Amino acid sequence: MFMHVGWLHLFGNMLYLWIFGDNVEDKLGHFRFVLFYLLCGLGAALCQVALSPDSTIPTVGASGAIAGVLGAYLVSFPRSKVVTFIPIFIFPWIVQIPAVLYLLFWFAMQLLSGVSSLNMPEGTGGVAWWAHVGGFLLGMLITVIARSGRSARWQPA
Repeated sequence: MFMHVGWLHLFGNMLYLWIFGDNVEDKLGHFRFVLFYLLCGLGAALCQVALSPDSTIPTVGASGAIAGVLGAYLVSFPRSKVVTFIPIFIFPWIVQIPAVLYLLFWFAMQLLSGVSSLNMPEGTGGVAWWAHVGGFLLGMLITVIARSGRSARWQPA
């Protein structure tokens, strides 16, 4: 969870953590956020291993844990909007997209990529799609379970 392939990999992960993580951390508090983050990262890694048990490609990066943060964000802030940069040819377009649509689209892309990777030979791609899927679902699950205890920290904004 703490190693990355390169600067672009690190930057992409940190961008998503910066956009979505601060709100989830505000809901949880610092210490519980660290525990949540680590648990999602471990769960994501286990999901990747379970669905790609024969892979010899090392799994590095924080994206599984960050996917858990995205899942928690979806459950905790379903009515928020995400400011999104969409490049259309040479024209930049900045729009506000409902977080639900943004995150469900992101999850659908991870799931479709994971399913399509099941038929690919070893060594092609190199993205741990199942870690993303597992982390996201685990983040949602933990959030729903924690909220069912009626904790004021987990009430939606």
